[in-house]
Amino acid sequence: MKPSRSAYLSLRGMRFHIRHWGKSGAPKLFMLHGWMDSSITFQFVVDAFVRDWHIIAPDWRGFGHSSWAKDGYWYPDYLADLEAILDHYSPEEPVRLLGHSMGGNVACLYAGVRPARVAQLVSLEGYGMMRMEPDQAAGRYARWLDSLNEHAHPRAYHSLEDVTRRVKRNNPRLTDERAAFIASHWAEKNSKGEWHILADPRHRRVNPILTRMDEVLASWRLITAPTLMVDAEFSLLGMRMEDYGKGREEIRRRASAIPDVKVVMVKGAAHMVQQDQPEVVAALIEDFLP
Repeated sequence: MKPSRSAYLSLRGMRFHIRHWGKSGAPKLFMLHGWMDSSITFQFVVDAFVRDWHIIAPDWRGFGHSSWAKDGYWYPDYLADLEAILDHYSPEEPVRLLGHSMGGNVACLYAGVRPARVAQLVSLEGYGMMRMEPDQAAGRYARWLDSLNEHAHPRAYHSLEDVTRRVKRNNPRLTDERAAFIASHWAEKNSKGEWHILADPRHRRVNPILTRMDEVLASWRLITAPTLMVDAEFSLLGMRMEDYGKGREEIRRRASAIPDVKVVMVKGAAHMVQQDQPEVVAALIEDFLP
């Protein structure tokens, strides 16, 4: 495996862990992980890259080795965190930006909000959330209020093997070796000898803010960067909709909002496409990026 190294930045009153692969003088590629994940999720794709890259992959606030936010987690903060990271590592040069799942959604939204900052854009399974309707708002606010006293403590696992089994349950397509590697970085041992996942459990609280997909797509229409949208054969969005065929149509409809977009589906992969088919995904990325 290609070795990574860690750096820490103090930005916006928080401490961010930034994982780096490759030499500092190589072309930069920023990689943004998904929800309940961390930067280590890209290890297998990085291993499959043929070209030399300087990969810069932050752990989002509340994930991995970055600080937890005392006041909860709100989507606009991810945009502001990303901008602060880009200001540090690439203040003048437009960037190559890649994200998976939540990271892909953040990357696409940012590319519409700050089109001059993004030169090329890659989204892996980052097609937005299920559409919500206004009459769901009251119920979500109520559930959010109810959840404020929940999810205060991380779940404890007795051994690293238990964590590995949890990783395999999340993604049964992983080999035992790869699942054990992810588990060893996804969790750590506390003073009691228990293992806990490196994620603030408050991420599991209900978000009271409805997903406004019309606003998201309106922002995507402002993207000027050439964009590669990669979805999996068993895409999360497609699988969540009652009609799988209509789910795939919805993926294509959303992607078409981006002016200059190439859409590719990876067979034999589910939502964690970068782990299920890392060699295929790596080849798609390197064929797309200049």
